[in-house]
Amino acid sequence: MEILKRPMGDYQTNCYIVKIDGKEIIIDPGMGATEWVMANVTNPVAILNTHGHFDHVWSNQELKEKLRVPLYTPKGDVMLLSTSSWMPGLPPSTPDVEVDGDQSFDISGINVTFHHFPGHCPGCSMIEIDDVIFSGDFLFEGSIGRWDFPYSDAQQMRESLKKFALWTIDKPLYPGHGGATSVKAEQRNVDYWLRAV
Repeated sequence: MEILKRPMGDYQTNCYIVKIDGKEIIIDPGMGATEWVMANVTNPVAILNTHGHFDHVWSNQELKEKLRVPLYTPKGDVMLLSTSSWMPGLPPSTPDVEVDGDQSFDISGINVTFHHFPGHCPGCSMIEIDDVIFSGDFLFEGSIGRWDFPYSDAQQMRESLKKFALWTIDKPLYPGHGGATSVKAEQRNVDYWLRAV
């Protein structure tokens, strides 16, 4: 597996290209992601969204049309793909697959699992591919996603943190912003965030 990362737009939102078995999966194509993605894929098989905030989905539709691959988006955030109170110019996109909660998929022979952790937004998820996890805006290095946005929910964030604390695996985490971390590293911070939320 090879992972390419490029921070996109004013919010430096990480867009990832996961290269595995001669295929590529694109994760969270934000503002201005199309040109970079097109230059770095030869056999794309899917576009995945960790959640529906505009800075993670801006290039969804443009890439979907150019690459002719399916778009997977958490069901709870589908309504965010057509409108954004922060960015009225958001290009609308339509998922081919609405991911319902915790769900696994075989995408061209690649096992992909969405783990649902609402709180930052209704559909907020982490995406597991083989030995790595893309944590979107649920977890960052030493931090978590905000819970004071429209459609955020502090109680759901607390429940998601408790759920995450019970994980027994340790894999690298690649967040939606900033540098990489790991499951165990961020589990050490859960008690702090439970008190803060």
